[in-house]
Amino acid sequence: MLHVQVFVFNPFQENTYVLYDETKECVIIDPGCYDAAEKAELTDFISDHQLSVQKLLNTHCHVDHVLGNAFVKETYKTKFYIHASDEPVLKAVKVYAPHYGFNLYHEATPDGYLTEGDEVCFGNQVFSVLFVPGHAPGHIAFYHAGEKVVIGGDVLFRNSIGRTDLPGGDFDTLIQSIHQKLFTLPDDVTVYPGHGPETTIGFEKKTNPFCAVIST
Repeated sequence: MLHVQVFVFNPFQENTYVLYDETKECVIIDPGCYDAAEKAELTDFISDHQLSVQKLLNTHCHVDHVLGNAFVKETYKTKFYIHASDEPVLKAVKVYAPHYGFNLYHEATPDGYLTEGDEVCFGNQVFSVLFVPGHAPGHIAFYHAGEKVVIGGDVLFRNSIGRTDLPGGDFDTLIQSIHQKLFTLPDDVTVYPGHGPETTIGFEKKTNPFCAVIST
């Protein structure tokens, strides 16, 4: 059985996810932990649950989602994966992070790249990679059909969507990603976003003021 643990880290209130199952294998997605207390919260959970970190994944590489990459990669000696189109976004973080007060940010280098149709496997779990650009040029999401779960990053929020005014963002592309990649999933799929509470595909199709497709 899949377990989804969320941590809310850094001043941007970013959602960091640890996914694990009965095998005790896990993956960490978008580690936003920055200060010592946040890092301890993450490592204590992993230690307390006796988890083995198999992979480090980024849905996209904006500063609030990558602050803990180097810490996780070094602490757990694990491989780190992103979409290749977001590597320039990742490399830019070290330039602008100090302007947000993150003077202790350390860069991590990806070990490989994920693209549409790839599978991320750990324990008894298999997630499919969805390419969903618009908020960021190399944004991806992770979908588990059996568990009806998608880790969506900053694409679709509860009654909102990701911003598109950052470099590489594009509103029309984002809406296309939502309609063609997320809204084609079953209505009862739970969306775990990069910020804020979870939602469902069906709820957003009916009520989201930016991208709803069903009249109520």
